[in-house]
Amino acid sequence: MIDQIISFSYLIAAALFIIGLKRMSSPKNARQGIIWAGYGMILATVVTFAYPDLHNFALMGVAIISSSMLAWWSAKKVAMTDMPQMIALYNGMGGGAAAAIAAVELIKLATEHAHQSSLPFMPPTYDHSVSLAVLILAILGGLIGTVAFSGSLIAFAKLQGWMKGVIRFKGQRALNGLAFLGTLCLGFIMATQVEMIPGTTQIFAGTFPIEILLAFFVLALVFGVMMTVPIGGADMPVVISLFNALTGLAVGFEGFVLGNAAMMIAGTVVGSAGFLLTQLMAKAMNRSLSNVLFSNFGSSGSGEAQEISGSMKPIEAADVGVMMAYAEKVLIIPGYGMAVAQAQHKIWELTQLLRKNGVKVKFAIHPVAGRMPGHMNVLLAEAGVPYDIIEDLDEVNEEFATADVCLVIGANDVVNPDAKDNPDSPIYGMPILNAWQAKNCIVIKRGQGRGFSGIENALFFADNTRMLYGDGQDATGEIISAVKEMT
Repeated sequence: MIDQIISFSYLIAAALFIIGLKRMSSPKNARQGIIWAGYGMILATVVTFAYPDLHNFALMGVAIISSSMLAWWSAKKVAMTDMPQMIALYNGMGGGAAAAIAAVELIKLATEHAHQSSLPFMPPTYDHSVSLAVLILAILGGLIGTVAFSGSLIAFAKLQGWMKGVIRFKGQRALNGLAFLGTLCLGFIMATQVEMIPGTTQIFAGTFPIEILLAFFVLALVFGVMMTVPIGGADMPVVISLFNALTGLAVGFEGFVLGNAAMMIAGTVVGSAGFLLTQLMAKAMNRSLSNVLFSNFGSSGSGEAQEISGSMKPIEAADVGVMMAYAEKVLIIPGYGMAVAQAQHKIWELTQLLRKNGVKVKFAIHPVAGRMPGHMNVLLAEAGVPYDIIEDLDEVNEEFATADVCLVIGANDVVNPDAKDNPDSPIYGMPILNAWQAKNCIVIKRGQGRGFSGIENALFFADNTRMLYGDGQDATGEIISAVKEMT
């Protein structure tokens, strides 16, 4: 009876995960989606305690309470500008958890007489035999989860600024390939050096050395690091999305190993959604996933110098205020610079002022703006910007030609016309926002430096573009003051 209750509860939890994910697809319902998924996680966690052969309840309780408190505190403390690296860190923890499950299950197989072991995580009634399929899934889940763990930690370090630039050297890809091949070989040895029970698909425990298991996880950790260090910061959003998918896949595999339906479904959903998001982001950059992982683009400050005719033309905030006060339509393009300056609230104040004076204002969001998918949407929602004036690239691009003013604050590559006009540009073919088509383009920028990818932006040199230099929040405040003087 208890088994049926647990299975039914896991089914409900999985349904709540799916409903939550579905509602997160729209900014209007995203908060509700998170709550629905949270209820599912609470249910799955509580029901797990009902397993008949489960032990170490005190240790489990301490782990859940302490980690929940730490997560609550860190989520409250982290700034919105640091949200991408927090996601990378938490995603790494998920991959690490899946790898830990695999490690425990494989240690049971590699340790003779596991039921007599003094190790605290070894249940006293462990069955010595498991199916070969379970062993293979444990190995695959351990490999994928470990790679996602160490790779996500490197991604976190890059976004946090703890690791500057990229690490590349001759023969690096070959070395990475050897590390991956070596990990696969160790996994193959574990999967083949087993003793089958005659007439069944079951295997005996204690049939491969634990040293092979330790080498397997160490090499997987190394490979996760090595595959991530050559990738530049500008490509980290895609990489994080990929690691998120790998974490989901690893959790799904370990769900099969444990016979846990909630882990199977949740892992599969997260994995498939993560892979889809990765593909969509790569498409938004007009690049293949292999190009993101193995090319040299995406290194902060490493873009090749490009000859661009013309010069950047500065403008004063007072003149921008006049321009906006008399405009009929204004399109605003936010980027990571807005997040750094924490200017979203000032931008919304400016928007409200313009709308009050009869100016039509919309926000244009590029799929890869910021440091993670939806980064700009979250910032604008935090400031109170209504969803009906926030549009994505496909919806808004045709409107730039009819806009009197396009205000770019903190964005760079997503508005670079070289993506359309310059076949030699590293971002050529990438879908971008047509900011240069507006009658007047105003760019708020701290200085004349290049963006995160290190590529010069031809938009800044265009005849209809003016540069408003300074901190995003301060510059927007000056524009607000100028608009107020005109009304």
